[in-house]
Amino acid sequence: MTITFADLTTMRVGGPVGRLRVPETTPQLVEILRESRGSDDPLLVMGGGSNLVVGDIGWHGTVVKVASSEFDIQGDQVTAAAGAVWDDVVSASLDEGLAGLEALSGIPGSAGGTPVQNVGAFGTVTADVLESLTVYDRQTDCLERWSPDRCGFGSHRQSVFKRSGRWVVVDVTFRLRRASQSRSIEYVDLAKKLDIEVGGTAPPSDVRDAVLELRRSRGMVLDPEDHDTWSVGSFFVNPVLTHVPDSAAGCPRYFDVKGTKLPAAWLIEHAGFPRGYGREWGNGTVALSSRHALAVTNRGGATAADVMKFAAHVRDGVEAHFGIRLGPECDLVNCSF
Repeated sequence: MTITFADLTTMRVGGPVGRLRVPETTPQLVEILRESRGSDDPLLVMGGGSNLVVGDIGWHGTVVKVASSEFDIQGDQVTAAAGAVWDDVVSASLDEGLAGLEALSGIPGSAGGTPVQNVGAFGTVTADVLESLTVYDRQTDCLERWSPDRCGFGSHRQSVFKRSGRWVVVDVTFRLRRASQSRSIEYVDLAKKLDIEVGGTAPPSDVRDAVLELRRSRGMVLDPEDHDTWSVGSFFVNPVLTHVPDSAAGCPRYFDVKGTKLPAAWLIEHAGFPRGYGREWGNGTVALSSRHALAVTNRGGATAADVMKFAAHVRDGVEAHFGIRLGPECDLVNCSF
């Protein structure tokens, strides 16, 4: 039976895998990575497939799907192997009385992917709680322990790992807090769900429950029966601009170290692409989520080419309306738009 990326990714599109290897421990992962250095066989390393779209031609080399799932809690530190299911790590940390990860509940994917994207939600980003990480350098064949300042965090969703095949995250360590209350809640929707004032706090377990409820309402918690979750979550990255054009004067604005961050979902909707748009466009297999304009979704039977065509259509429409060109937040392999 041929394995395809449609079997391995949350978007459920993509062509065949040449050779699949699934290391279940960290030593197995490092061994495979070291073996690959002397080979001409191209290598693609992936985690849970929640931020990846591969073209219909697939990948003719070796695919390493990291499945090292172990994690350990010592004091206020949580160390997770790269393949550990992220939400399992969050849940276990809360069970141990540790606060800090609750706002990141329900995010699909693996622990090793969190520093790659500097994953964040509801006011918390990976960089806020990351203590250290182990990285394998494919260029030097070295395992190194990194502090967060080597990761290139800063501007929205950026890191040295993104779009680079040189470094592979092997494990991550988070320093959390033993606390009965969360950090202050600054997001209006979350504060409202918790029935507290903006800036207030709540028990971390209550924050987790509220975050999961909000994410489900937006189609951002994986459900195989719900096509709104057949996606990579946020398909487009929020643009960061040094100058906001007059055409986008009404768009909400947020500070970023490189300028002003604009919410891509607002730009998409105000350019004429409402939630659910696409059902009657093209062949109808790809559309925006009915609950979140930033999620491009597979409605069943889509190909990677269908996804790229639709993404280009939305991107071009936003650019024509605002003069702002959106780019992908997800990783695109052997496909583009």
